[in-house]
Amino acid sequence: MRLLLISNSTNAGEQYLEYPKHEIKNFLGEVKSVLFIPYAAVTFSYDEYEAKVANRLAEVGVEVKSIHKFDSCVEAVEKAEAIVVGGGNTFRLLQCVQNNGLVDAIRRKVLCGTPYIGWSAGSNMACPTIRTTNDMPITEPESFNALNLVPFQINPHYLDAHPDGHAGETREQRIEEFIALNQDIMVLGLREGCMIRLEVNEYKLIGPKPLRVFKYGQEPIETTDINALKF
Repeated sequence: MRLLLISNSTNAGEQYLEYPKHEIKNFLGEVKSVLFIPYAAVTFSYDEYEAKVANRLAEVGVEVKSIHKFDSCVEAVEKAEAIVVGGGNTFRLLQCVQNNGLVDAIRRKVLCGTPYIGWSAGSNMACPTIRTTNDMPITEPESFNALNLVPFQINPHYLDAHPDGHAGETREQRIEEFIALNQDIMVLGLREGCMIRLEVNEYKLIGPKPLRVFKYGQEPIETTDINALKF
């Protein structure tokens, strides 16, 4: 498999997809055209989302075609040179992927070597489930089961901060609740500006910050070496 799982689309003070665009180009190599899945969009149209991503990736020579423009979504996946899944609301994304019969189609395609790129909700989709998303469940998918391309959960946009005056749970406390009830799976807190790349069964963390790793019965650890983790 070839995966590029990005925490966030935009760093503070930067333009959309500015920081990851060269990593995306590097990851794609000779691939010049990608199939874009815009289903996480809620408050703007798929056409708008396609244009936004296409304008940015055109700067690095990559053409973007959105799946909503095709007569057959499954056929579009089967013929794709690469698959790109954008961020937004993860519950809506999964619901639309399920409704269009794409879970198995995307999984088969990626397991056969087709590059997969996702950011935020798109990174959640690569996990066994979407249960470590930060999003509000604004709609109800058939299940929380996602593409199951990696043997761990990702929490994108991971934050260490506990803002002054906030008496609610921190992100770490919420993840600890998850592993208390899901003791057999590890959660990787992927901080903003960072991404996970998988090629030839080797993981690489790209970005300026380490992962925050949560495993039941153990104290959270900081690491940059994903390959040393025992999933």
